[in-house]
Amino acid sequence: MPPVIDKTICGNCGTCIDNCPLDVLHWSADGRETEVKYPEECWHCNACKLDCPNGAIQLRLPLPAMLLYTTSPHKN
Repeated sequence: MPPVIDKTICGNCGTCIDNCPLDVLHWSADGRETEVKYPEECWHCNACKLDCPNGAIQLRLPLPAMLLYTTSPHKN
């Protein structure tokens, strides 16, 4: 479940490429577009989504991660 880049709003600034700790994202062969080159290497750390200035990246979490995901903080 790799990151999904919405090409209609992506500004091709390269911020996601620079911030991906695993080099999952790269420039296309012609150097004009951002692409997911190594989807199987994605750790779903969310760095690309959080740093994208245009909000062009969506991250689909794998099922085991979705089962553990919570939107509210734990209360003690």
